[in-house]
Parts: sequence; structure tokens; C-alpha cells
Amino acid sequence: MNAVGIMQGRLSPPVGGRIQAFPVDSWRKEFPRARDAGLACIEWIYELPAEERNPLSSLAGVEEIRAVADAAGISVSSVCADYYMAVRLVEIAGAVDHLVELLSRVGRLGARYVVLPFVDESRLRSPQDVAELERVLARVLPAAERHDVELHLETDLPVESLVAVLERIGHPLVRANYDTGNAAALGRPPADEIPALAPFLGSVHVKDRELGGSTVPLGTGAADLAEALRLIEEAGFAGPYILQAAREDGSDVDLARRNRALVERLLQEETSWTSS
Repeated sequence: MNAVGIMQGRLSPPVGGRIQAFPVDSWRKEFPRARDAGLACIEWIYELPAEERNPLSSLAGVEEIRAVADAAGISVSSVCADYYMAVRLVEIAGAVDHLVELLSRVGRLGARYVVLPFVDESRLRSPQDVAELERVLARVLPAAERHDVELHLETDLPVESLVAVLERIGHPLVRANYDTGNAAALGRPPADEIPALAPFLGSVHVKDRELGGSTVPLGTGAADLAEALRLIEEAGFAGPYILQAAREDGSDVDLARRNRALVERLLQEETSWTSS
């Protein structure tokens, strides 16, 4: 069974009431909490607010992350580069150079991939944006190759458009991120997207959202998690499932433990169904 990890910050109190933010003051505590919740890894958040206080912004900070992670036995499998939600890669001068430098530190950290978000305020708004994305990736790929880091595109493009981009790029280090909640909010059934993305599927965010709405607790929104996980497993996905679940009252560790158990139960049911 694939491992289950959690998005950085979900084991800390919300920062400024936000669902997702880097926990500047408590990130070190998240590693033993992740271990206590039975999680295998953390997906780090790298964002513009308080960038200078994110240890991933320096090589000395990377070494501290590695030491804390090793002590807890919890790896940092990936980085969610929310920085580029505000500093758009297809628009802002200097953003590409910033990403190249970030990849060097991600490689030093030992994370396998970086998720590049092109949703909400950073969404690809035009064919010109899509063309610029392809030019950006061409510039960044030498650094990705040098540091052995994959680039995973999280977009709200129609699946046919995203597949066309991935086919034109045609590079094994450029892959797709699939977010169960974002797809559900857009009214896109798993069967309409996952089989087409199968050859390019690099990472998965497990989330639930209402149709056209915001994030809600797993199993209470429009996401067909059972069907999505079944199709993802059939696609041969071998990476960790990263929990990006809604906040709820109570212990963050207990919530992470329950969400992990839900995903594992659905995966076990899928395995039992396919082997019978």
C-alpha cells in the first residue's frame, strides 16, 4: 500500500486563520507529531509570506530540516511551492531564476518533487500563459535535471489541455499533480481525468471540496474519494498520498490519524476489490 503523508502546517494551529500556511513557529514540532499520527512524510510549504523565516530559504536551514526530519524518522518527500501563487512564473520577472535557486535547495533537502500551482490567482488564463509556461519549463529543466527534482503541475486546465502540454514538453521530470478536492469543486468526475493523466501522474493531494465551493472535511463534500483512489491505483501510482484536508476542531494529530485511516481503508477496499 502506498504511504500517506501530510501537508506542512496541518499539524499546527492555523496561521492567521488560513487553511494552508507555513507554520513558522512550530514546524519543528510537526515531525514528531507526524510520526505519532502514523504518517510517512511531510510535503513542505514554501510561500511568499515570511519567506525569509522559512528554513528552506537557505542552505543552513535545509541542514536543520534534514536533522529534525532524521531525528523523527519522517522524510520531506516534496515541496508545495505556493510562493508562485503570488509571484507568477508566467508573468513576474525574476520568478524563473528564483525557482532555479529553490530547486538547488530542494535537491539538497532530498525531496523528490516540487508542486507548481497554477490555480486560483495563479491560474493559466490564456493560450499565451500556457505557451509561456512551456518556455518557463524549458528554462528550468536543466536545473531540475542537475538536482534530480521533478516538477509537478497543479492546474485547473481541462484535462485534454494539460495532457497536450505534458506531451509537448515530453520530459520525465515534468508530471501532473492530481487534487481530488479541486477536481470535485470543478465538477470533474475522476473517470474523466485520471485515466488520461495516468501516464503523467506524479503526485496526489487528497482533499474534499463542495461543488463550486471550499474545502470541507474528507468524505463530506463532492469528491468521490473511493473512485479517485481506485483509478489512481489502477494507473500504477507509486508515490505517497498527501493529505491536504480541511481544518476541524480538536487535536490536529488525532484528525491526521483519522484522515490517514480513511485513506488507508479506501486503499485496502480497492485492493480487496481488484484481487477478488
